[in-house]
Amino acid sequence: MGAAHEDHRTGDPGTPGDPAELVGFDALLSDAERAVQRRVREFVDAEVRPHVARWYEEAVFPRELVPALGELGVLGMHLRAPGCPGRSAVEYGLAALELEAGDSGLRTFVSVQGSLAMSAIAKHGTPAQQEQWLPELAAGRRIGCFALTEPTAGSDPGAMATTARRDGSDWVLEGAKRWIGMASIADVAVVWARADDGIRGFLVPTSAPGFAATPIGGKLSMRASVQCDVRLDGVRLPADAVLPGALGLRGPFACLDEARYGIAWGVLGAARDSYLAALRHAGRRLQFGRPLAGYQLTQAKLADMAVTIGRDLLLALQLGRLKDAGRLRPHQISTGKLNNVRDAIEVCRQARTVLGGDGITLEHPPMRHAANLESVRTYEGTDEVHTLVIGRHLTGVPAFR
Repeated sequence: MGAAHEDHRTGDPGTPGDPAELVGFDALLSDAERAVQRRVREFVDAEVRPHVARWYEEAVFPRELVPALGELGVLGMHLRAPGCPGRSAVEYGLAALELEAGDSGLRTFVSVQGSLAMSAIAKHGTPAQQEQWLPELAAGRRIGCFALTEPTAGSDPGAMATTARRDGSDWVLEGAKRWIGMASIADVAVVWARADDGIRGFLVPTSAPGFAATPIGGKLSMRASVQCDVRLDGVRLPADAVLPGALGLRGPFACLDEARYGIAWGVLGAARDSYLAALRHAGRRLQFGRPLAGYQLTQAKLADMAVTIGRDLLLALQLGRLKDAGRLRPHQISTGKLNNVRDAIEVCRQARTVLGGDGITLEHPPMRHAANLESVRTYEGTDEVHTLVIGRHLTGVPAFR
């Protein structure tokens, strides 16, 4: 039985109560950027909000939305490669924000498809590989995944145990991966493995003998999404399956930076959605004869949430402008991911307190968003990893070991 849901549509940007209005955020966007944000927001309002509580409760990923996301133009949105939309980094960030206002699982799918799998092919693949896969992935006719993390190698991908050995002109892959988004529904996996000359990326059709993906159950977070264990048992690939432009960890790291950039924007959608739910509830919930919104402690919570979101929007926008100018650096991406995820979780938790006991139900979004963000906080680099990236930049001393 699906959970009931409230109408959480967000209305027009820039209206009173919108945290972006506090910092004049809308005025910093171009007409094209505002149009992208509006279009994705309308899609989420129509196609996601009416169903997301049920998807989350039943642990269902809405695979039927994938072609619609392709039509919307958000798959590989910011890539300039065959079949890809080629939009700006800021436009992609705004789309990520609106998608995650629906659910982190939806934005995660777009991130895995576009910023990880498609980005790997666009950055490191041959023209033939790009022509074969990118138009299909951008249209949502095919699904991709990105297999880097292993059961014993999460924050330390240099400890990767999956191997790729040559056998004549073929490659043979052996090993295991864990927490691989969309692997059980994907058509192609970008698999990273240790070869004789270093870490290599491979395009692995998921129909290949020896490839097996098993969804991970019992999740308390990202329930409207798919994460898997992957086994690679003697997966044989032709010579042209390798991504020739990637050698060493710089290959996957370049893709991870794309995903981390989108996260810095996306989590603010979850935060905004939670804050607006609390704001609406405070305006109509009566306690001691007056609305919750009329009490100083409630107003303090709402003000803190709105100021936090507004401030973090400005950080995300600055990262986007730097990325569009070709000047965004990894430590700046880490700053955005660390700060905005940390702040978004706190906003969602604070919003739940305004909702009282009702806030623990799926009728309201803050606790669902907060639970999802625990996963977002962990993937594409934990708080600890991003703290050390920033620390290395500030001091010049790596402190990972």
